[in-house]
Amino acid sequence: MLEHGGNLRDAVRHFGRPLEDWLDLSTGINPHFYSAPQLSANAWHRLPEYSDELVKAAQAYYRAPQMLAVAGSQAVIQALPRLLPTANVVVSAPSYAEHAYQWRQAGHTVTECLYTELDASVEQADVVVLCNPNNPTGEFILSAQLLSWAAQLAKRGGWLVVDEAFADAVPDISVVTHADQPGLIVLRSVGKFFGLAGIRLGFVAAEKNLLQQLANYLGPWSVSGPAQQIAISALNDQQWQIRTALLLQQEGERLRQLLKAHEMRSSGTDLFQWCSHRDLNNKSEQLKQFMAERGIWLRWFTQGPHRPHGLRFGLPGSEAGWLRLELGLDEWCELDS
Repeated sequence: MLEHGGNLRDAVRHFGRPLEDWLDLSTGINPHFYSAPQLSANAWHRLPEYSDELVKAAQAYYRAPQMLAVAGSQAVIQALPRLLPTANVVVSAPSYAEHAYQWRQAGHTVTECLYTELDASVEQADVVVLCNPNNPTGEFILSAQLLSWAAQLAKRGGWLVVDEAFADAVPDISVVTHADQPGLIVLRSVGKFFGLAGIRLGFVAAEKNLLQQLANYLGPWSVSGPAQQIAISALNDQQWQIRTALLLQQEGERLRQLLKAHEMRSSGTDLFQWCSHRDLNNKSEQLKQFMAERGIWLRWFTQGPHRPHGLRFGLPGSEAGWLRLELGLDEWCELDS
Protein backbone atom coordinates (compact mmCIF):
# COMPACT_ATOMS: atom_id res chain seq x y z
CA MET A 1 0.00 0.00 0.00
CA LEU A 2 1.30 3.46 -0.92
CA GLU A 3 2.09 6.14 1.65
CA HIS A 4 -0.27 9.11 1.85
CA GLY A 5 -0.67 12.31 3.84
CA GLY A 6 -2.66 12.30 7.07
CA ASN A 7 -0.62 9.39 8.44
CA LEU A 8 -0.19 10.96 11.87
CA ARG A 9 0.05 7.64 13.68
CA ASP A 10 3.20 6.90 11.69
CA ALA A 11 4.58 10.20 12.97
CA VAL A 12 3.58 9.31 16.54
CA ARG A 13 5.38 5.96 16.33
CA HIS A 14 8.50 7.42 14.75
CA PHE A 15 8.92 10.58 16.83
CA GLY A 16 7.24 9.57 20.09
CA ARG A 17 5.08 12.71 20.25
CA PRO A 18 1.44 12.25 21.35
CA LEU A 19 -1.19 12.39 18.61
CA GLU A 20 -2.88 15.49 20.01
CA ASP A 21 0.42 17.41 19.99
CA TRP A 22 0.81 17.44 16.18
CA LEU A 23 0.00 20.14 13.67
CA ASP A 24 -0.99 18.09 10.63
CA LEU A 25 -0.25 19.95 7.40
CA SER A 26 0.36 16.78 5.39
CA THR A 27 -2.93 16.83 3.46
CA GLY A 28 -4.71 19.32 1.24
CA ILE A 29 -7.96 18.92 3.18
CA ASN A 30 -9.85 22.04 4.25
CA PRO A 31 -9.26 22.37 8.02
CA HIS A 32 -12.52 24.37 8.33
CA PHE A 33 -14.74 21.38 7.67
CA TYR A 34 -18.47 21.39 7.06
CA SER A 35 -20.39 20.67 10.25
CA ALA A 36 -22.39 17.47 9.87
CA PRO A 37 -26.16 17.93 10.33
CA GLN A 38 -28.32 15.89 12.67
CA LEU A 39 -28.78 12.46 11.08
CA SER A 40 -32.12 10.75 10.77
CA ALA A 41 -32.91 8.22 13.48
CA ASN A 42 -32.50 5.24 11.14
CA ALA A 43 -29.32 6.44 9.35
CA TRP A 44 -27.24 3.63 10.86
CA HIS A 45 -29.97 1.02 10.57
CA ARG A 46 -31.20 1.02 6.98
CA LEU A 47 -29.25 -0.28 4.00
CA PRO A 48 -28.01 2.75 2.03
CA GLU A 49 -30.17 2.63 -1.10
CA TYR A 50 -29.35 4.64 -4.22
CA SER A 51 -30.28 8.28 -3.55
CA ASP A 52 -31.76 10.44 -6.30
CA GLU A 53 -31.56 13.37 -3.90
CA LEU A 54 -27.80 12.94 -3.47
CA VAL A 55 -27.10 12.62 -7.19
CA LYS A 56 -29.28 15.65 -8.04
CA ALA A 57 -27.50 17.73 -5.37
CA ALA A 58 -24.12 16.69 -6.79
CA GLN A 59 -25.12 17.41 -10.40
CA ALA A 60 -26.36 20.86 -9.39
CA TYR A 61 -23.26 21.70 -7.34
CA TYR A 62 -20.72 20.41 -9.88
CA ARG A 63 -22.87 21.39 -12.92
CA ALA A 64 -22.47 17.92 -14.37
CA PRO A 65 -24.89 16.23 -16.79
CA GLN A 66 -24.84 12.93 -14.90
CA MET A 67 -22.89 11.51 -11.97
CA LEU A 68 -22.36 8.38 -9.91
CA ALA A 69 -21.75 8.57 -6.16
CA VAL A 70 -18.84 6.42 -5.00
CA ALA A 71 -17.02 5.66 -1.75
CA GLY A 72 -14.40 8.34 -2.37
CA SER A 73 -12.71 8.95 -5.74
CA GLN A 74 -10.18 6.30 -4.66
CA ALA A 75 -12.84 3.68 -5.40
CA VAL A 76 -13.01 4.83 -9.03
CA ILE A 77 -9.22 5.13 -9.33
CA GLN A 78 -9.05 1.42 -8.42
CA ALA A 79 -12.01 0.37 -10.55
CA LEU A 80 -11.35 2.10 -13.89
CA PRO A 81 -8.21 0.08 -14.78
CA ARG A 82 -10.24 -3.11 -14.32
CA LEU A 83 -12.80 -2.07 -16.94
CA LEU A 84 -10.40 -1.96 -19.89
CA PRO A 85 -8.26 -4.59 -21.59
CA THR A 86 -4.50 -4.02 -21.56
CA ALA A 87 -3.79 -0.46 -22.64
CA ASN A 88 -0.99 2.07 -23.03
CA VAL A 89 -1.59 4.54 -20.22
CA VAL A 90 0.08 7.93 -19.76
CA VAL A 91 -0.08 9.44 -16.27
CA SER A 92 1.10 12.94 -15.42
CA ALA A 93 3.95 13.08 -12.91
CA PRO A 94 4.46 14.05 -10.22
CA SER A 95 0.86 13.42 -9.30
CA TYR A 96 -1.39 11.52 -6.93
CA ALA A 97 0.56 8.26 -6.89
CA GLU A 98 -2.48 5.94 -6.79
CA HIS A 99 -3.27 6.65 -10.44
CA ALA A 100 -0.10 5.14 -11.91
CA TYR A 101 0.01 2.46 -9.21
CA GLN A 102 -3.52 1.16 -9.86
CA TRP A 103 -3.14 1.05 -13.65
CA ARG A 104 0.10 -0.92 -13.22
CA GLN A 105 -1.53 -3.26 -10.71
CA ALA A 106 -4.19 -4.08 -13.32
CA GLY A 107 -1.54 -5.06 -15.88
CA HIS A 108 -1.49 -2.00 -18.12
CA THR A 109 1.64 -0.41 -19.60
CA VAL A 110 2.13 2.88 -17.77
CA THR A 111 4.33 5.81 -18.79
CA GLU A 112 4.69 8.77 -16.45
CA CYS A 113 5.46 12.17 -17.96
CA LEU A 114 5.63 15.82 -16.98
CA TYR A 115 2.67 18.11 -17.51
CA THR A 116 4.59 19.85 -20.27
CA GLU A 117 5.01 16.54 -22.13
CA LEU A 118 1.37 15.42 -22.04
CA ASP A 119 0.35 16.97 -25.36
CA ALA A 120 3.02 15.03 -27.23
CA SER A 121 2.04 11.81 -25.43
CA VAL A 122 -1.67 11.79 -26.30
CA GLU A 123 -1.07 10.48 -29.83
CA GLN A 124 0.51 7.24 -28.60
CA ALA A 125 -1.79 6.65 -25.60
CA ASP A 126 -4.99 4.71 -25.12
CA VAL A 127 -5.64 6.39 -21.77
CA VAL A 128 -4.32 9.66 -20.34
CA VAL A 129 -4.70 10.38 -16.62
CA LEU A 130 -4.00 13.65 -14.86
CA CYS A 131 -4.96 15.74 -11.83
CA ASN A 132 -6.25 19.23 -12.67
CA PRO A 133 -5.21 21.26 -10.75
CA ASN A 134 -2.29 18.97 -10.11
CA ASN A 135 -1.62 17.40 -6.75
CA PRO A 136 0.97 18.24 -5.44
CA THR A 137 2.33 21.03 -7.70
CA GLY A 138 -0.82 23.08 -8.37
CA GLU A 139 -0.19 23.16 -12.14
CA PHE A 140 -3.28 23.17 -14.35
CA ILE A 141 -4.32 22.75 -17.96
CA LEU A 142 -7.08 24.81 -19.55
CA SER A 143 -10.37 23.10 -20.31
CA ALA A 144 -10.17 23.64 -24.09
CA GLN A 145 -6.94 21.62 -24.25
CA LEU A 146 -8.41 18.82 -22.15
CA LEU A 147 -11.53 18.58 -24.31
CA SER A 148 -9.36 18.38 -27.42
CA TRP A 149 -7.38 15.50 -25.90
CA ALA A 150 -10.57 13.71 -24.89
CA ALA A 151 -11.88 13.95 -28.46
CA GLN A 152 -8.61 12.57 -29.87
CA LEU A 153 -8.63 9.64 -27.47
CA ALA A 154 -12.32 8.89 -28.00
CA LYS A 155 -11.78 8.43 -31.75
CA ARG A 156 -9.81 5.28 -30.98
CA GLY A 157 -11.92 4.17 -28.02
CA GLY A 158 -9.63 5.73 -25.41
CA TRP A 159 -10.20 7.74 -22.25
CA LEU A 160 -9.07 10.99 -20.71
CA VAL A 161 -9.37 10.67 -16.94
CA VAL A 162 -9.31 14.03 -15.15
CA ASP A 163 -9.05 14.00 -11.36
CA GLU A 164 -10.54 17.31 -10.20
CA ALA A 165 -10.25 16.68 -6.46
CA PHE A 166 -8.96 20.24 -5.89
CA ALA A 167 -11.01 22.02 -8.56
CA ASP A 168 -13.75 23.41 -6.28
CA ALA A 169 -11.77 26.62 -5.75
CA VAL A 170 -10.95 27.02 -9.47
CA PRO A 171 -14.19 26.03 -11.27
CA ASP A 172 -13.18 27.77 -14.51
CA ILE A 173 -10.68 25.03 -15.36
CA SER A 174 -13.14 22.18 -14.77
CA VAL A 175 -14.41 20.03 -17.63
CA VAL A 176 -17.09 18.32 -15.58
CA THR A 177 -19.89 20.10 -17.47
CA HIS A 178 -18.71 18.29 -20.63
CA ALA A 179 -18.53 14.82 -19.05
CA ASP A 180 -21.18 13.40 -21.37
CA GLN A 181 -18.60 13.79 -24.15
CA PRO A 182 -17.24 10.39 -25.30
CA GLY A 183 -13.88 9.49 -23.81
CA LEU A 184 -14.02 11.95 -20.90
CA ILE A 185 -14.14 10.79 -17.27
CA VAL A 186 -14.06 13.34 -14.43
CA LEU A 187 -13.52 12.56 -10.74
CA ARG A 188 -14.67 14.89 -7.96
CA SER A 189 -14.05 14.68 -4.23
CA VAL A 190 -16.19 15.82 -1.30
CA GLY A 191 -13.27 15.34 1.08
CA LYS A 192 -11.04 18.27 0.05
CA PHE A 193 -13.11 21.47 -0.22
CA PHE A 194 -15.76 20.40 2.29
CA GLY A 195 -13.17 18.94 4.65
CA LEU A 196 -15.16 15.70 4.89
CA ALA A 197 -12.53 13.11 3.97
CA GLY A 198 -13.76 10.80 6.74
CA ILE A 199 -17.15 10.12 5.15
CA ARG A 200 -15.43 8.59 2.08
CA LEU A 201 -17.56 10.08 -0.66
CA GLY A 202 -16.80 11.21 -4.18
CA PHE A 203 -18.44 11.38 -7.59
CA VAL A 204 -17.58 10.39 -11.12
CA ALA A 205 -19.00 12.10 -14.20
CA ALA A 206 -18.96 10.31 -17.55
CA GLU A 207 -21.18 8.85 -20.25
CA LYS A 208 -24.20 6.92 -18.92
CA ASN A 209 -22.97 3.55 -20.21
CA LEU A 210 -19.65 3.90 -18.40
CA LEU A 211 -21.35 5.02 -15.20
CA GLN A 212 -23.51 1.91 -15.38
CA GLN A 213 -20.42 -0.27 -15.87
CA LEU A 214 -18.82 1.32 -12.83
CA ALA A 215 -21.96 0.92 -10.74
CA ASN A 216 -22.12 -2.77 -11.63
CA TYR A 217 -18.43 -3.25 -10.81
CA LEU A 218 -18.59 -1.43 -7.47
CA GLY A 219 -21.73 -3.25 -6.39
CA PRO A 220 -24.67 -2.24 -4.19
CA TRP A 221 -24.56 -0.06 -1.05
CA SER A 222 -21.19 1.45 -1.88
CA VAL A 223 -21.94 4.78 -0.14
CA SER A 224 -23.09 4.70 3.49
CA GLY A 225 -26.40 6.22 4.56
CA PRO A 226 -24.82 8.75 6.95
CA ALA A 227 -22.39 9.86 4.22
CA GLN A 228 -25.31 10.43 1.85
CA GLN A 229 -27.23 12.55 4.35
CA ILE A 230 -24.21 14.69 5.28
CA ALA A 231 -23.28 15.24 1.63
CA ILE A 232 -26.79 16.28 0.61
CA SER A 233 -26.69 19.00 3.24
CA ALA A 234 -23.17 20.15 2.26
CA LEU A 235 -23.79 20.16 -1.50
CA ASN A 236 -26.98 22.21 -1.09
CA ASP A 237 -25.54 24.75 1.36
CA GLN A 238 -24.61 27.57 -1.01
CA GLN A 239 -24.01 30.14 1.74
CA TRP A 240 -21.40 27.92 3.40
CA GLN A 241 -19.77 27.25 0.03
CA ILE A 242 -19.46 30.98 -0.79
CA ARG A 243 -18.07 31.86 2.66
CA THR A 244 -15.63 28.97 2.56
CA ALA A 245 -14.34 29.73 -0.94
CA LEU A 246 -13.55 33.30 0.17
CA LEU A 247 -11.88 32.10 3.39
CA LEU A 248 -9.73 29.59 1.52
CA GLN A 249 -8.66 32.25 -1.00
CA GLN A 250 -7.46 34.39 1.90
CA GLU A 251 -5.72 31.57 3.72
CA GLY A 252 -4.16 30.14 0.57
CA GLU A 253 -2.62 33.54 -0.13
CA ARG A 254 -1.54 33.84 3.52
CA LEU A 255 0.32 30.54 3.26
CA ARG A 256 1.97 31.57 0.00
CA GLN A 257 3.11 34.86 1.49
CA LEU A 258 4.37 33.16 4.66
CA LEU A 259 6.55 30.82 2.63
CA LYS A 260 7.72 33.69 0.42
CA ALA A 261 8.71 35.67 3.53
CA HIS A 262 10.98 32.75 4.42
CA GLU A 263 12.50 32.73 0.92
CA MET A 264 10.55 29.65 -0.18
CA ARG A 265 9.16 29.89 -3.70
CA SER A 266 5.93 27.92 -3.99
CA SER A 267 3.00 27.04 -6.22
CA GLY A 268 -0.29 25.40 -5.40
CA THR A 269 -3.99 25.97 -4.79
CA ASP A 270 -6.06 27.61 -2.07
CA LEU A 271 -5.76 24.37 -0.07
CA PHE A 272 -2.00 23.75 -0.24
CA GLN A 273 1.34 25.10 -1.35
CA TRP A 274 4.16 23.13 -2.96
CA CYS A 275 7.90 23.79 -2.69
CA SER A 276 10.14 21.80 -4.98
CA HIS A 277 13.31 20.12 -3.71
CA ARG A 278 15.37 22.45 -5.91
CA ASP A 279 13.64 25.58 -4.60
CA LEU A 280 14.41 24.39 -1.05
CA ASN A 281 18.12 24.30 -1.88
CA ASN A 282 17.94 20.50 -2.15
CA LYS A 283 17.01 20.26 1.53
CA SER A 284 13.38 19.15 1.40
CA GLU A 285 14.04 15.99 3.42
CA GLN A 286 15.98 17.92 6.06
CA LEU A 287 13.18 20.51 6.36
CA LYS A 288 10.56 17.79 6.71
CA GLN A 289 12.60 16.17 9.50
CA PHE A 290 13.24 19.52 11.20
CA MET A 291 9.54 20.42 11.26
CA ALA A 292 8.52 16.93 12.40
CA GLU A 293 10.84 17.22 15.39
CA ARG A 294 8.74 20.26 16.33
CA GLY A 295 5.43 18.46 15.86
CA ILE A 296 4.62 19.85 12.41
CA TRP A 297 3.81 17.10 9.92
CA LEU A 298 4.39 17.91 6.23
CA ARG A 299 4.02 15.73 3.14
CA TRP A 300 7.36 14.86 1.56
CA PHE A 301 7.37 13.54 -2.01
CA THR A 302 10.03 11.53 -3.81
CA GLN A 303 10.57 10.58 -7.45
CA GLY A 304 11.59 6.97 -6.99
CA PRO A 305 14.10 5.68 -4.44
CA HIS A 306 16.47 8.29 -3.02
CA ARG A 307 15.21 11.05 -5.36
CA PRO A 308 13.61 13.81 -3.25
CA HIS A 309 11.07 15.88 -5.10
CA GLY A 310 9.58 18.41 -2.68
CA LEU A 311 7.29 19.32 0.21
CA ARG A 312 3.58 20.13 0.36
CA PHE A 313 2.21 22.43 3.05
CA GLY A 314 -1.48 22.24 3.96
CA LEU A 315 -3.40 25.00 5.75
CA PRO A 316 -3.25 25.38 9.54
CA GLY A 317 -6.74 25.33 11.04
CA SER A 318 -6.24 27.94 13.76
CA GLU A 319 -4.24 31.04 14.66
CA ALA A 320 -2.22 28.90 17.06
CA GLY A 321 -1.38 26.62 14.14
CA TRP A 322 -0.33 29.55 11.95
CA LEU A 323 1.93 30.86 14.72
CA ARG A 324 3.45 27.43 15.25
CA LEU A 325 4.23 27.08 11.55
CA GLU A 326 5.72 30.59 11.38
CA LEU A 327 7.95 29.95 14.39
CA GLY A 328 9.11 26.65 12.90
CA LEU A 329 9.99 28.36 9.62
CA ASP A 330 11.79 31.14 11.53
CA GLU A 331 13.93 28.56 13.32
CA TRP A 332 14.70 26.76 10.07
CA CYS A 333 15.81 29.94 8.35
CA GLU A 334 18.08 30.85 11.27
CA LEU A 335 19.65 27.41 11.22
CA ASP A 336 19.98 27.36 7.43
CA SER A 337 21.43 30.85 7.07
